[in-house]
This record gives sequence, C-alpha cells and structure tokens, in this order.
Amino acid sequence: MEYELFKDFNRINDKENPYCGVFEYKDCTFVIEPNFYTQLLGMKEHHLDKFDLIMDALFAIVEKNKKVIFTADYEFPACYKDGFIYREITDITDPLLIFVEDKSRGSDYGD
Repeated sequence: MEYELFKDFNRINDKENPYCGVFEYKDCTFVIEPNFYTQLLGMKEHHLDKFDLIMDALFAIVEKNKKVIFTADYEFPACYKDGFIYREITDITDPLLIFVEDKSRGSDYGD
C-alpha cells in the first residue's frame, strides 16, 4: 500500500507487517495501519482547513513517545510490536476539538 501523506519519510521494510507503513521520523519509529490511514484521509477530506493541525499533533505524539502504532482500533490492532504504544485517530482529533459524527447505527427496524 502506498502512503502518499508520508512519502517524504524513510519507510522501513517490515516483513512482519507488510501492509502497514513503518516510518522513521527523527529518532522515532511509527507505524500507520491501513485502516488508520483511511481515517486520516477522511479527516483530510472533511477538515482540510485543520489538517495541518492534525498532522502536527500526530508528529507531536510520535516525538513524545518514540514508538507509536497508529491504529483504527487499539483493542484489535492489525500490527503488534513490542515497546510500541497505540493511538487512534480520536487520540489526535479530540484534543483539537475536531470531531466526526458517527452516523453508523443499527437498523431502525425491530424484529
């Protein structure tokens, strides 16, 4: 998978996680899972005016924690690495007061 948003970063070939983007940033390593990347692209589409803030916050998390896996769901991540912490898109956007309404819901029809 191509991770266009991170094209300027050194990508590490990780045979254990071939579908995830593993990147070096300064003295840090971070992983972008495919589902997280899809969420990030959605944030770019819906909040283009605030997207630089989102990316700045993502890199601040990486710099603070040194080893980060960005996942769509920390309870069921696609990637496991010892010594890494997990962060979801809301860990980035909620402190910035950038919210996405979750319109998915169960059926309106009862049994």
